Amino acid sequence: MTSDTLAPAIESAELAWRDGVPESSRFGDVYFSRDNGLEETRYVFLAHNRLPERFRSVPAGGRFVVAETGFGTGLNFLATWQAWRERAPGHPCVLHFVSAERYPLTRHDLQRALALWPELEPLARQLLAQYPPLVRGTHRLVFDQGRVRLTLHFGDVLEAWQALTFQANAWFLDGFAPALNPEMWLEQAMSEVRRHSAPGATLATFTAVGRVRRALAAQGFAMRKTPGFGRKREMLAGTLNTGPEPPSVSTDRDIVIVGAGIAGTLLARSLAERGFPVTLLDAQPQPGQGASGNRQGALYVKLGVEFNDQTELALGALTFGQRYYHPYQGRFWHPTGLLQLAWSPQEQSRQQRFLDRNRYPEELLVPVDAEQASRLAGLPVDTGGLWFPGGGWLTPSALCQALAQHPRITLRQGAEVTRLTPCNGQWHLACRDGGGLVAGTLVITAGHQSPALLPLAAEHRFKAIRGQVTHLPEPALRHRPRAVVCGQKYLNPCHDGIAVTGATFDLHENNPHPSADSHRDNLGQLDAMLPGLLAPSCPAPEMVEGRVGFRCTTHDYQPVAGPLHAAGHDLDGVYVLTGLGSKGLAYGPLLAEYLADRISGQPHCLPDHLARRVHPGRMFRAAARGGPPVLQKREHRPLNSQ
Repeated sequence: MTSDTLAPAIESAELAWRDGVPESSRFGDVYFSRDNGLEETRYVFLAHNRLPERFRSVPAGGRFVVAETGFGTGLNFLATWQAWRERAPGHPCVLHFVSAERYPLTRHDLQRALALWPELEPLARQLLAQYPPLVRGTHRLVFDQGRVRLTLHFGDVLEAWQALTFQANAWFLDGFAPALNPEMWLEQAMSEVRRHSAPGATLATFTAVGRVRRALAAQGFAMRKTPGFGRKREMLAGTLNTGPEPPSVSTDRDIVIVGAGIAGTLLARSLAERGFPVTLLDAQPQPGQGASGNRQGALYVKLGVEFNDQTELALGALTFGQRYYHPYQGRFWHPTGLLQLAWSPQEQSRQQRFLDRNRYPEELLVPVDAEQASRLAGLPVDTGGLWFPGGGWLTPSALCQALAQHPRITLRQGAEVTRLTPCNGQWHLACRDGGGLVAGTLVITAGHQSPALLPLAAEHRFKAIRGQVTHLPEPALRHRPRAVVCGQKYLNPCHDGIAVTGATFDLHENNPHPSADSHRDNLGQLDAMLPGLLAPSCPAPEMVEGRVGFRCTTHDYQPVAGPLHAAGHDLDGVYVLTGLGSKGLAYGPLLAEYLADRISGQPHCLPDHLARRVHPGRMFRAAARGGPPVLQKREHRPLNSQ
């Protein structure tokens, strides 16, 4: 790739292999010591940051954050992960590793480099399996059932530190030598290191260059020279002498999540895996019975023609979702691929402009003609489109039920919340079943019911949109689709003899029951998109079956995740995750991960500009008479829905 590569693609590293060791052709330097790269990492970074001994003292529900200035081959990360496995305490806690890389290795080069270390092979295999496509921005990778989290930013290191929210307990100042890559070692970069350092943070670096030592000392680090590794005479280590390391967020605070759809169950699972007990409430008899209750749902986003914040969020959600669902393959996740059909002249024009203005790796999407699209989808189509090889479909309700099964998740079914009352810094919840709860942290993930629960006297900009899907028996189709096909409607492959198509977009209707008119709309638009697909034996709209759900959407059709915002400040202890619209399966995993980061006080997986985009504060206008939104006791009256 060249420096003028169109977004979101990013230039990969250019390597020269000498005696089996990778060198950067761009910087003329090796990625690790020719003597023994793994031992160098252990000596320079792990030992001089005292990581093995510090890992043992991480409290239950706590986290230890390592930040690194150049990901390179991932060797430092894997060595740290290995040490965490060996030395971390037995109780639940998380290792966070935050790293930036301007010129990431391709998957092939990464595999070749890491093959030099057979003892790391089990960890390297997992890293390679989750290694993100080479697109700009921030990627979150989760390992060891949530005990290890890697936040990997592809882009300039200064860009990363200015965009990300974290406080490091230890720093690996790695990367190529200061003389060869001076931008990484400038005073501005050192000031960002200080800004992102927790009290008592340590650092280590292979270099002993005087200006680096002076720049770090000017930021408050007590620096010292120490013998280097192998042929290097000296290296630097330092400590930020600003007091003891801060305590982690306590797991004793009662966390209550209202709503057990895809958003609520994903969030509950992320918190539980970090060591936080969670109570999950839902009015239905089991999780995933609202908008998440359809037989099938596609993992799908529509990427914008312009690579802006909205597109970046959608892309991040898509790639994280594909990684998140991978362990459920063959159970709830079916990665059949997905065809975004250029079904109309307008969509053909949009897709062409999209391709002209952007570059995406082929592992993410490729343009296909009608012949290729027909072969991939398993049915004849008249036009081409965009093929997403990592796309597919899920069974949402079964997934929600599986996510809720965790020792630290207490599930209360049939518990409809009727009242929220603030009292002494906590929230008192009354339920229709007569029970009550007290929450130190309250999260509302109740889909289209969420606005009725929000404890604010303010005009909000949420709206419920009815969506009806149609269940097509296999004989109703002349061809059985092998992949998800999306256009003006979507069509999923058959499962248990049924293919789901839809959904309607009924903004001004609140009928919770399937109607023949909505089935007629689905079938008519499906026939227009895929002419000749419906067989003569297809049931009439009055005879076909289906289901109705209500999506929660926002005025700007962007999701909402974060602390509830009132009168210019965040409302203490109350969070919202809703407004996912028809893309809950795509946005849910990433936004649940982000909200769990915030609640647990751990590094954020969203850069600041995307966190601002999903912040709940944009959803509320001033209260009546021109005043700001005000806190109030909230009575919940159920809406007319399933």
